[in-house]
Amino acid sequence: MKRRVGNQRYTPFTGWALALLCAMILTAGPCARSYAAATPTDRLPDLAEQVKHSVVNIFTTQVVKAPMNPLMDPNSPFRNFFGDDFFRHFFGNMPQQKMKTHALGSGFIIDANKGLILTNNHVVAKATEVKVKLDSGREYKAKILGQDPKTDLALIQVKPDKGFPKALSLGDSDAVRVGDWVLAVGNPFGLGQTVTVGIISAKGRIIGAGPYDDFLQTDAAINPGNSGGPLLDMNGRVIGINTAIVAHGQGIGFAIPINMAKELLPQLESGKVVRGWLGVTIQDLTPELAKHFGIRDQKGVLISGLLPGSPAQKAGLQQGDVIVSFNGQKVDNARSLSRMVAAVQPGTRVAVDIIRDGHNRQILVTLAQMPQEGVETVGTESEDWGIHVQDLTPEIAGRLGLDTITQGVVISDIQPGSPAAMAGLRPGDLIVEVNRHKIKNVQDYTEALRRSSDHKSLLLLVRRGESSLYVVLQKD
Repeated sequence: MKRRVGNQRYTPFTGWALALLCAMILTAGPCARSYAAATPTDRLPDLAEQVKHSVVNIFTTQVVKAPMNPLMDPNSPFRNFFGDDFFRHFFGNMPQQKMKTHALGSGFIIDANKGLILTNNHVVAKATEVKVKLDSGREYKAKILGQDPKTDLALIQVKPDKGFPKALSLGDSDAVRVGDWVLAVGNPFGLGQTVTVGIISAKGRIIGAGPYDDFLQTDAAINPGNSGGPLLDMNGRVIGINTAIVAHGQGIGFAIPINMAKELLPQLESGKVVRGWLGVTIQDLTPELAKHFGIRDQKGVLISGLLPGSPAQKAGLQQGDVIVSFNGQKVDNARSLSRMVAAVQPGTRVAVDIIRDGHNRQILVTLAQMPQEGVETVGTESEDWGIHVQDLTPEIAGRLGLDTITQGVVISDIQPGSPAAMAGLRPGDLIVEVNRHKIKNVQDYTEALRRSSDHKSLLLLVRRGESSLYVVLQKD
């Protein structure tokens, strides 16, 4: 039976439907709350409690040189007001004294039985003493087992005792997705253990930190002192090592993927990281280059140069070849090829698929060991001039825009107030001659300094960008 109320028809069954709907709405409240309780963020307190004992604070001591005159101290308000040039003009180069400085960071236990702790290399680099502090307050002296500046990873070790915390589980950073919840734990600003939460904002970020950049980006708050601490998923597994931030940004932090660290752990524990070396300079393909070299899909990497005597040259690779596959893996860009080559043990024979003059070819190459970047200030000669140099490697040459036949040593650091600083030399300058003698490497450079008959002046030929210039260093 139907009744009309105004212009609307009303069916008695509608009343029962409304009653049923109201009942459903009333019962939906608890269901909705039950569903919300299952979200990842509700597990955060338990997760923080689960992992906090395995995250450590790291305190390091370094010995550095500083001016003896308190007015020349870097933190002196007089120096900040007048500037370095003022004091050098009136007081000259002040004598240096050694003093201790301290730094802090974070790390996490990966092997409780051995007392192994993973952290960032920049946390412990050049440290003369390393101490580890647990959240319980217990402290341990640590030794550095292995360091890898190229990936900014380091492994340190303490002597575990009874009750030493268990190790954190290492996850799979390749399986992490953008939008996944993450937890960052560390020691920001030395405040003590701190937990922040966020999501994975992006993967595969390149920030110019090194040749193997492949960072996870997160908006979980990361600050100075967080370096070396773990980035964890909602199951408490480490998926990254907190490493860097964008200082002028908000919510932009970067972590090294844990899979990269897992590959290097055996070598870090042995104390030496060894990488494969092909001996080529490479560049990404642009649409114009791909068209010119007959590459249809713009995939691959162009060889722009080969180092004399390198594995690539010995195997028959040529300038202008386009590498499309390495050791069975497709090559998309120069950075991915660099990581592939580095991951292969020296002495391994690999297949390199190339396109040469529009034709596909496969060349077998036996990789060598990547040359070490030798940073040297041997003896007192180089220190007297205030110059720190290192060998010119293919990677450095590529960053400086130099060709493969260029030889010399790269200035890695200039001591403030030194003859080198007064002469206007800069880090990144390439020294190609010392007192009119050509040099190829650090050994040549050191020998040239020792042979110098004039101990108060030094003539250098320096290459800076596209230009070259002679520079005279004077001690007086």
